[in-house]
Amino acid sequence: MFKGLITNNMAEKVLDLFDEMKIEPNQFTLSILFNACAVLNNNRAKKTGKKLLAEMPENYRNNNITSTSAIKMLMKFGDVESAERIFRSIKTKNIITYGAMVK
Repeated sequence: MFKGLITNNMAEKVLDLFDEMKIEPNQFTLSILFNACAVLNNNRAKKTGKKLLAEMPENYRNNNITSTSAIKMLMKFGDVESAERIFRSIKTKNIITYGAMVK
C-alpha cells in the first residue's frame, strides 16, 4: 500500500497511514518511508525521517537499499554530515549509493 501511494505522488498519505497503523517498519517499509520524507522535505517529514533513522535496527544499516534511501533523505534535508556517516558505514557500496551522495 505504501508503495502505491508513493508511486502516485501521495507522500503525505504515506506518513498519515504509517502513523495510523502503528507498525514496526521492515527494511522495505523504511525505504519507502525515507523516500516519502525526502519528497515532502517539511518539518513533519524531517522529524519522522530522523526518528525512523535513529530507531532503525543496526542490521538494516547493512542493506544498501535501506541505507541509500536514508542517505537520499538526509541529503534532501541538507544534513550532509549524517549522510556521509551512513555512507562511510556501508561496507559494499554500489553506483546508486555513490549517486545518492552526489545529489
